[in-house]
Amino acid sequence: MNQYSLLSMNDLSTADIFSILEDAQGFYNSYKDWQLPQHKALVANLFFEPSTRTHFSFASAELQLGCKIVDFVASASSVTKGETLYDTCKTFASIGYDVLVIRHMQDEYYKELENIDIPIINAGDGAGNHPSQCLLDLLTIYQEFGYFAGLKVLIVGDVAHSRVATSNKIALGKLGAEVYFAGPKIWQRAGYDFIDLDEGLKKADVVMMLRIQKERGAINTLSDEEYLHIYGLDQRRYDMLKEKAIIMHPAPVNRGVEIADELVEAPKSRIFKQMANGVSVRKAIIKRAFGYRPFKETL
Repeated sequence: MNQYSLLSMNDLSTADIFSILEDAQGFYNSYKDWQLPQHKALVANLFFEPSTRTHFSFASAELQLGCKIVDFVASASSVTKGETLYDTCKTFASIGYDVLVIRHMQDEYYKELENIDIPIINAGDGAGNHPSQCLLDLLTIYQEFGYFAGLKVLIVGDVAHSRVATSNKIALGKLGAEVYFAGPKIWQRAGYDFIDLDEGLKKADVVMMLRIQKERGAINTLSDEEYLHIYGLDQRRYDMLKEKAIIMHPAPVNRGVEIADELVEAPKSRIFKQMANGVSVRKAIIKRAFGYRPFKETL
């Protein structure tokens, strides 16, 4: 596997994490016009699952960096004839592409791609990992607080099927934050510290809401209204939050289910700020994939 691949937050040291965040902030502040050399900037986006934010923020980042990109469509490819993921990726590497951005429904799909010699950026694998989402979450948190150590982060909802929960647990733990989880007992995971939702909300600095991952087999027997009342963030629970607490969500948001519609853009919400940060973070990830040294930008 190429040294500049990004597959899991386990691949990154704390120094690596801060380097990417500093680059992302650099793109936001001072390096908006920085671009890759045109002769070496071929990127293929291989999305085997539907995506709006991740797919098109990667595309936006790539285009702003001057990349030449292709958006792979599985239904119009040899995948329909039985071509394996490895052979698809090997084909792109063989015909001159420099970086592959891949989202796939299989957990840890990248273990099959160890002999692919160009960088692979994991844009989400099943219920496994989502490193670029995690990094944009970290940037959003750092912009708000200026540190991670000792922050109390509560992640709420369908934890069992969430790759966002996995990646954030890994990264925030490395950075010294205290990470807790809440939600239906049927979606608990071994090794994840579940606590009472209302108790967690009262002490949290960051509250990250998760949607129900029905496409991964999550079964919810409650109505939307019942789920919001029992496990969601409504006005009553919003009022429990600390003065400087923030609300986050990886999106897509199911309004009126895990979070009340009127709270999606409430003063404490940073949901759309996360999306904006996603482009800067993905620029930094792509720049790293091409082997360029970090900017000297202070967070």
